[in-house]
Amino acid sequence: MAIIDATNAILGRLASVVAKRALKGEKIDIVNCEKAVVTGPKLYTITYYKQKQKRGHVFHGPDFPKQADRILRRTVRGMIPFRTSHGLEAYKRVMCYVGMPEAFANEKIETIPEVTVAKLTFKKYVRLGEIAKQLGSKQQ
Repeated sequence: MAIIDATNAILGRLASVVAKRALKGEKIDIVNCEKAVVTGPKLYTITYYKQKQKRGHVFHGPDFPKQADRILRRTVRGMIPFRTSHGLEAYKRVMCYVGMPEAFANEKIETIPEVTVAKLTFKKYVRLGEIAKQLGSKQQ
């Protein structure tokens, strides 16, 4: 079981690494999902996620999540063949959390260096928590 910290991690790169490890059979918990980073201009990125949320019909879907942890898990789902039995089992092994749960307080938390940006020197990025707030999430 691996516990991964998503602070300053680029969303797509983190999701691809998590998807590969889940398909290999590893159980993965991701903490601090609201601190993950989506690169690109702020206005464009937020507009893109709002369009994804409003797509479809209210009764028929597709349903796009508002919370930061669910957005990250949905991104991982896009990189797993979740309609197959192997992919569904891998998807069930991935769990995401906003903040740091008390159950993981004494556990060893891993950061993935090829995914995490040490200093956010580039100007065009948005945190996942800010996107979630713009989509109407009530989580802090």
